[in-house]
Amino acid sequence: MQEVKGKGPCRFPDRKQQEGIIMNLTDSKKKLALSGVVCGLVAACLAYFGNPANMAFCIACFIRDTAGALGLHQTETVQYARPEIIGLVLGAFLISAATKEYRSMAGSSPMTRFVLGMILAIGSLVFLGCPLRMIIRMSAGDLNAWVALIGFILGVGTGVIALKKGFSLGRAHMTNRASGGVLPVLMLGILVIALATTLLKSSQSGPGSMHAPIFLSLAGGLIFGVFAQKSRMCFAGSIRDVILMRNFDLLTIIGGFFVVMLIFNAATGRFIPAFDTPGIIAHSQHLWNILGMYAVGFAAVLAGGCPLRQLILAGQGSSDSAVTVLGMFIGAAMAHNFGLAASATALNAETQEVTAGAVPPAGQVAVVICIIVCFVIAFTNRRSEGR
Repeated sequence: MQEVKGKGPCRFPDRKQQEGIIMNLTDSKKKLALSGVVCGLVAACLAYFGNPANMAFCIACFIRDTAGALGLHQTETVQYARPEIIGLVLGAFLISAATKEYRSMAGSSPMTRFVLGMILAIGSLVFLGCPLRMIIRMSAGDLNAWVALIGFILGVGTGVIALKKGFSLGRAHMTNRASGGVLPVLMLGILVIALATTLLKSSQSGPGSMHAPIFLSLAGGLIFGVFAQKSRMCFAGSIRDVILMRNFDLLTIIGGFFVVMLIFNAATGRFIPAFDTPGIIAHSQHLWNILGMYAVGFAAVLAGGCPLRQLILAGQGSSDSAVTVLGMFIGAAMAHNFGLAASATALNAETQEVTAGAVPPAGQVAVVICIIVCFVIAFTNRRSEGR
């Protein structure tokens, strides 16, 4: 600490130290928990102002909706260019550029990373949510999400075993500075097209038709992106660190997020502890909830981050993560084009009968294939081979 000019005991940090205090959120668990609280408030606001119930902020679902808006799949109920996804990438890009953390990096195994992105999307849509939405569903009392958490932890644990065995997709290296900005520019382009034209598809019913006002969604994505970038928020990484290093730092972010969403759901009457709840966009096929999130947890460790973390890393210049994000877009499109995505428990408006959600046979086969592919990737890519 530097002392201010003049006499007296008062000490204030210089400008550089002030920037460090403001921007460094990883030097204490309190700051990390605060980051989770802020992200939780963003998700709660988006849910309150129109995003689908018990979804609020879901990376896999929002990528699927955006893929539909671009015409990559034809399921009319899930087509909408989600500003939150755009905001996440742009928020990470802007804050990393402002704090000189932007690095245009690229590594090796681009097609492997692309495949891992597909697995992240397919596994998530079999469960009906990414790890972020899993936490949101848990906070709303959805017992299916608590079951799926078992699979996610086991998947991350399997990935940790692969890491200990020497798994690596190769080191990232500095590349052309413009390369890292390609995905943020593409996201900005989607935003301009969404605002200025009617070229993109937009659902008239179903989850795709339910959304908060566009500028509120964009602002929420930007804020979420900033805090996720500065706190290194990652759902797979938080569990990986606990298993690998007994480090609970990143888990405090998830804890802060969960508490805010739990309070929000309880206060708004959205907390319903049950398995089969119509309108929640979930299903109760426990085996496939577990296996779907097992694939996501496994793939996330191999790829170097959960779906949220991949968007943040892509925003701050990682071409590796940008390729993974593109894989998620294609995987989400495939999940609907080929009937892999699960259906949700629903209430028939005419008969008032509850129709249980389910994972179609094609989705079950796809999850098993995804898990097998993860094992092949995990144990055929070793550090010694990448030197």
